[in-house]
Amino acid sequence: MPSIRVSFNPPRFRRGDLVEVASAQEGFVGSYFEATVVADLGKDGYLVQYRTLLRDDSSGPLREVIGAAEVRPRPPPDPAERYRAGDVVDAFDNEGWWWGRITGRSGDSYSVFFETTRDEIVYHKNALRTHHEWSEGRWCLAMLVPVA
Repeated sequence: MPSIRVSFNPPRFRRGDLVEVASAQEGFVGSYFEATVVADLGKDGYLVQYRTLLRDDSSGPLREVIGAAEVRPRPPPDPAERYRAGDVVDAFDNEGWWWGRITGRSGDSYSVFFETTRDEIVYHKNALRTHHEWSEGRWCLAMLVPVA
């Protein structure tokens, strides 16, 4: 399973920066939600406004104070046109990006297995991207232990 990597010197983001927020809440581990930095709160982290998550009353975008270790830049553009079985990807579902592993392909659709939920779901290629980890100020491809 990918882990949320914490850099000892995480980058500082400024108001207006586009970021992703990693969730460590039960049921959401391994997910990333797109947001915009509203304010840098120093040692207390950031105030962010989510792109897809709404307030409980659905009156507008959710704003939340997030620790700096949970915020990362958006990943680089994904040049992948095709994925192979075993590739680690993020699938856009339930308002965020969730990591999983390609298990099959049919045309432009791919089956993705999610180790955290043990679910396998089919997605169109446009809902997928190569999974990257943010580590020590740079992007790297995720290296996972093969599924047994």
